[in-house]
This record gives sequence, structure tokens and C-alpha cells, in this order.
Amino acid sequence: MRVAKFYAPGDIRLEDAPEPQAADGEVKIRVRACSMCGTDVKIYKNGHPNMTPPQVTGHEIAGEVVDVGAGADGWKAGDRVQVIAAIPDGTCGECRAGYPAVCRNQLSMGYQFPGGFAEYMIVPNEVVRVDGLNRIPEGLSFAEASVTEPLACVLNGQELARVGEGDAVVVVGSGPIGCLHVRLARSRGASKVILMDLNAERLNEAAELVHPDVAIASGDVDPVQAVLDATDGRGADVVITAAASGRAQEQGLKMLARRGRLSLFGGLPKDNPNITVDANAVHYRELTIVGVNGSSPAHNRQALELIASGAVPVADLITHRLPLDGVPEALGIVARGEAIKVTIEP
Repeated sequence: MRVAKFYAPGDIRLEDAPEPQAADGEVKIRVRACSMCGTDVKIYKNGHPNMTPPQVTGHEIAGEVVDVGAGADGWKAGDRVQVIAAIPDGTCGECRAGYPAVCRNQLSMGYQFPGGFAEYMIVPNEVVRVDGLNRIPEGLSFAEASVTEPLACVLNGQELARVGEGDAVVVVGSGPIGCLHVRLARSRGASKVILMDLNAERLNEAAELVHPDVAIASGDVDPVQAVLDATDGRGADVVITAAASGRAQEQGLKMLARRGRLSLFGGLPKDNPNITVDANAVHYRELTIVGVNGSSPAHNRQALELIASGAVPVADLITHRLPLDGVPEALGIVARGEAIKVTIEP
């Protein structure tokens, strides 16, 4: 079979590999769609401390069961499935407390286990035993199902930021994650959704798809004042920084209404992770700052349901579909910001 395997920064190879076989407790799938995200580009450029190369990457996975190992009960050949990316151990203190997204022993598809940029792959027992394999509802395409994992992360973030009925929500960053945030906020009852980006061209492309109430090109105006103007001077109930920008995080705090919530959804570069926070503003205005880290198996199940029900449509966000040999091309497209969502279809 063919795979796309990461060897070192800047070195990803399309090569032949033995077709894997399902051992006890495992499920073998034929990969039908594996979407690509910014993390895949970061791995390609810089590697990752949790990954020992060579490794097949790709973690936004949907496919069809072709074989089932002994003990992986409830699955059969022909089942259409979506696979979680982040795998909690289910036994640590965080997992037992109900916080598997921050499991201290978390493993991941495409890192410790071969991922979805391959014709076939094994869903390990570690995924099966934490209920991390989900049936794709009838009528939903594999490509749409592959967007479940990023939406699950978005869902976790909006739950932590308590996005709800009547909220004014600002989303900073108009990439695929920002677009998902806009649509999820609407489905959760937000009264006004504002989408913001430095890149006016990218913002306009995203706005034509997800139709925010207000689109703000933050390179052309004072973004804080623009949000205040769009909210009658009150500010936003929630600001979600879906961009790797410390400046956006600092500005986001200034955009908040009293008792507002700032979600630090996008991580910062490891060599520059610090921002300046006006602690008195947090204190006197009763503001909340929350972090976000991935998602849980339950978030994946809920996200798949949101897509299947139409509450959060994703089909039109998939702007590029490429075969497995197109992985190097896809990495370039994502790195240059030329797509909303790129899906690899082996």
C-alpha cells in the first residue's frame, strides 16, 4: 500500500509499505478521507517532540472497516467510521475526574500510532477501549466526517468559554478553525458573530462561506474599536483567538464586555509564549481567560452529530480534495493559506 511518511523536517516521502493486519483488540480500516490541518504543516516544517520518525502522519480520519481483531466487539467489515485523534488513557487522575482532553498520558494518531495519510491503517486498541471509534451516520460523506476532529476541538473550546444564547462572539482568525467557530457559535445561539483577520483576502473568502454578522480586516482598522462599534460600545461576551498571535490575545482582552470570556484557542510559538495582561481589568470587570487543548472522545461523538444533523455544515469548507500522492502539494496549499480545508482521499 502507499503511505505518506514523515522522516525529518522538510522530508515527507510517498512510499510503499506493507499492508497492516489487525491484532487482538484492533480494527483495520481503509482510509477514505483524512483532512489536513495547520498542525500537519508544523510537523512537516519542524517535527514534533512527541513523534519518533519515521511516522505516517494525518489525524483527521474517516474510513471503512475491512477487518476486526478478536475482542474488538461491535464492529464489522463495511462499517463507516470516524477516528479520534487525541487518545486519553482513561485511568489517570484527569480522566477519572472527567477531563480526558488534558489526560497526562495522552497519545495521538499520527504521532505514536501511524496516521491516516495511508491507504490502510490500524485503529489501535487504545482508541477502541476509550470508545474513540464512531459510526458515520447514513448520508454523511467520508470527507465531511473527517472534519469531525477539528470541530470536536472547537466544541471543547466553546464549552469552556460558555458560548450560549444571546452572546456576542468575536472569532479572530478566518482559517478552517475560525470558520467552524463561527458556525458552531451560531448553532449555540449567539446573537452576533464577528469574524476578524489580518488578511483581508482570506477574510473575504471565509466570510462568503460562513456569513458572519460583521467581518473586520484588523490590518486596516483599530480592531478593538471596531468590535466596540459593532456592539454599541459594550464589547463582546466571548472572544476566541483562533490564531497563533500574542497580539491578538492581548487585543482580545480589551474587546470584552464586563464578565466576558477570552478563549486562548490558538497556541503561541514556543520561543515567544508570553503576553501582557492587565490584571486590574480582569479583576474589576470580572473577566475570564480560558485555555483549550484538543478534545475528548465524547466531543468527537457530539461533533459528528452536529455535522450530520446540519447544525454545523462543513461540506462547503472543503475547498480542495487531493489523492494520497498529493500530500506534499496539500502541505504547500495549507502553508500558503490558499484553502479553507484540504482533504486527502487515498
